[in-house]
Amino acid sequence: MSADKDIDGWLAERGISSPDARARARAALEEAGLTNARKVRISELKLPRAEQVLAERFYLVCAAPACLQVAQASGREPLDVEPRSHCEHCGGSNNRRAEVAFLEACERSGVRRVVVVGGSPSVREELAGQLGKRLELRMVDGTERRTAAKAKSDLEWADLVLVWGGTELHHKVSTLYTQPGTVHSHKVVHVARRGVAALLEGGITHLER
Repeated sequence: MSADKDIDGWLAERGISSPDARARARAALEEAGLTNARKVRISELKLPRAEQVLAERFYLVCAAPACLQVAQASGREPLDVEPRSHCEHCGGSNNRRAEVAFLEACERSGVRRVVVVGGSPSVREELAGQLGKRLELRMVDGTERRTAAKAKSDLEWADLVLVWGGTELHHKVSTLYTQPGTVHSHKVVHVARRGVAALLEGGITHLER
């Protein structure tokens, strides 16, 4: 004999907890013949099909404008979730939201090669893991000596150069990339704020100009 689950509780586990979102999700399950308005519990045997129905119909999304924009373009109905860790776009992470938006901005602008100057080793590793599958990256350690020839090579190679001030970045390294009036200065963005999201948002703003 199969067990069953409380429907509202099962929906809440997925972040579908507001009265409106819960009513819309329940209506979709009822249309699929998986439950009816009188029932408060659902057989666990039906849960895989219920998951499929909701996934095909709805895009689970938090209230962030960037996430809502993606949800509205998905071809599915946006369905608000709380907490935002259930959001399909950002998973509740400002960094993740910025990474996705940055990749989309790069794709729109035809940017394939990106140089990041500065940042801690762990953050550079995070960026390489999140962005490296879709972009070619060069990560420059801002604490190590960099020759003018290597910096010039980076500038010629890159479509976009993000110089990350306020992090582990020596002035002697940053100035190799930020000298004004050079032929490559149009592709160089200096971001003074800390944090992965701030860095990538600086890149997005530059690309959208």
